[in-house]
Amino acid sequence: MRCVALVALLLAASVRDAGEDPAPSSARPNFLVILVDDLGWGELGVLGRDDLATPAIDGLYEAGARFERYYTTSCACSPSRASLLTGRYPDRVGVQGGIRTKRKQSWGDLADDAVLLPERLREAGYQTAMVGKWHLGLREPDLPNARGFESFRGFLGDMMDDYYTHERQGRNFMREDTEAVDVEGHATELFGDWACEFLRERDEERPFFLYLAYNAPHAPIQPPAEDLAAYRERNPEVAPRRAALCALIEDLDESIGRVLETLESEGLARDTVVLFASDNGGDLRAGGHNGGLRGGKATLYEGGVRVPAALRWPGRVTAGARIERPVASLDVLPTFLELAGADPLPDSDGVSWAPLFDGAAEDAPPADERSLFFVYRAAHLDGGKAIRAVRRGDWKLVQVHPVRPLELYDLASDPAEAHDLARSEPKRLAELRTAIEEHARAARDVPWRPKR
Repeated sequence: MRCVALVALLLAASVRDAGEDPAPSSARPNFLVILVDDLGWGELGVLGRDDLATPAIDGLYEAGARFERYYTTSCACSPSRASLLTGRYPDRVGVQGGIRTKRKQSWGDLADDAVLLPERLREAGYQTAMVGKWHLGLREPDLPNARGFESFRGFLGDMMDDYYTHERQGRNFMREDTEAVDVEGHATELFGDWACEFLRERDEERPFFLYLAYNAPHAPIQPPAEDLAAYRERNPEVAPRRAALCALIEDLDESIGRVLETLESEGLARDTVVLFASDNGGDLRAGGHNGGLRGGKATLYEGGVRVPAALRWPGRVTAGARIERPVASLDVLPTFLELAGADPLPDSDGVSWAPLFDGAAEDAPPADERSLFFVYRAAHLDGGKAIRAVRRGDWKLVQVHPVRPLELYDLASDPAEAHDLARSEPKRLAELRTAIEEHARAARDVPWRPKR
């Protein structure tokens, strides 16, 4: 029932328009997921920022549907990536916090029995490839090639200490499949180049799934020198810290633009579903902005978990459509599996958007009360405890810190989460607290401490 309600409302916003682009020629589309790192809500020209230029990403918004309330399941890299690739909440697959290059600093261990999207698509005949940041494990069986990707070119670790050396804590985590590689160049540009190479050299007999996971604009804020100089020349009034971040985002946009141009030149754009999204909210410490939302990365306020996202599929998604309904990164797996004609995963926590592309609904039913859960575990949270949140309808309950009182917000009237209603809405508080506790209880037996 929740799937029907969601899909019908999506259809009202974005239905097939026979008068626009021709329908895709392929029954099974290609998939390109472009995931960026720590890009805040509103940190795009198309979303109102006037101190940077992002024409490539803006173009995806203009040619596709924008998700106005797209949520990740956590406010940090590893758990949000685990959800996107498994279609499950991160605590149900053992990833409650960041998986680090040092075991004692890790707060997650990807469950051995978790089934990832590339595994199921590969079984369905897709060529599966990953380029970029993995952040879900450093050794077997938690490496990309062991989890369904036929090819991998990218970075295994949590973050690079330098965009040019590609090292983390003195170690090289750049890989081509399982082999360490020492390559020259800025990571953002390398990842774009490698994605373009895959598109040009792909197996033309099979549809493909390409997961392109940039590490930009994650810290360190290190744009190429020429890009920073060009940005400063155009925007001399912008403060240095902000200028560096804007230049890094613009470099990211240029790389994405080259990938999209290659998709076009290879004749693939019409038959490819392109999803663009961020893994979590912007990092306020790095000068990021989250479009007026409260908080940012490492918090479960809206600024930490509500992120920019858009989906383009020419001929099947109306250009410029706005999806107001709350959706989640969990939904990507069931959506792609359905579009690919692959068997669904019975334990998925996500909701497929696929019926959106099959025709218009006559009457959209009332909004359902879908619950979206969020979790984050880290060292600074009382020694490594977890915090949680839930959104149900327009109401959101947030655990800011393990030992602080829960906070309750009505997002319909208070999207900035400025007015805590925990005291004035005790019944609502109790209802959502019970939902959080039940969700946590259901996942309590899933190991998350690193065992390898």
